[in-house]
Amino acid sequence: MLRYPDFAWKALSRSHRAIFDLTNGQLGNRFLGMQALKLTMTGRKSGQQRQIMLTTPVFDADRVVLVASKGGAPRHPTWYLNLRANPKVTITMGGRSREMLARTATAAEKDGLWPSIVAGYRGYARYQVRAGDRDIPVLILEPVRESIR
Repeated sequence: MLRYPDFAWKALSRSHRAIFDLTNGQLGNRFLGMQALKLTMTGRKSGQQRQIMLTTPVFDADRVVLVASKGGAPRHPTWYLNLRANPKVTITMGGRSREMLARTATAAEKDGLWPSIVAGYRGYARYQVRAGDRDIPVLILEPVRESIR
């Protein structure tokens, strides 16, 4: 299996984000048959805002599901580590930005979502095999709810 170095994926992500931003998501809104989104998060070490283009195989009005596969690499992607440390994020999808809270799905939630995830993109099943002992995390992003005082 052909593997690309991290710098190649970062360059692809930057190019994708530029096209996405320039067209307000009219171009670059699909990738590998899935809905593309821009994720804005806080870096766990730097505290600075970071952005990355990702895809979601499962989403609706109340949640967006992300898969921290990193193509089946043996370690978690940096964006996942950032979300674990700082779960409040902003996503831009479908020309709309909204604040969300990210959390790692429980084992039961992942088991329930996995068939839909693989239906959205078959490659995720191969990535889990390639990842070996690393259980690929599934994240659930839900809208930030305003508290009523």
